[in-house]
Amino acid sequence: MRIGELSRLTGVSTRLLRYYEEQGLLRPDRTAAGYREYGKEDTVRVWQIRSLLAAGLSTRIIAVLLPCATGPVPVLEACPQLLATLRDELADLDSRIEDLTRSRRALSHYLATAHDSGHGYGEGHAA
Repeated sequence: MRIGELSRLTGVSTRLLRYYEEQGLLRPDRTAAGYREYGKEDTVRVWQIRSLLAAGLSTRIIAVLLPCATGPVPVLEACPQLLATLRDELADLDSRIEDLTRSRRALSHYLATAHDSGHGYGEGHAA
């Protein structure tokens, strides 16, 4: 199938499908005329990519995980680097959550302790 048909089947734009190819996530065959030619398995591959992106993973990480993926949801089978990659990503996410929690706590504190002097911005206060 050509890229337009894959786009229609998956709901993913042709531009995004080309991006996935640039990132090494899709590897279509090429016709003699240079057109991309996708197989039925590429439909599942696009759904896998979309699911993994929705989980917050980067295309760089997805490229590592795709060989371990089966089914459109996908199910990840144990394969080299899978567990280490997922553990690293989870640790990074936990770290970012901690940073955001600290920032939220500080902003909440500033909001709770701010006193409205009745003056708006522009009335002698710096913006």
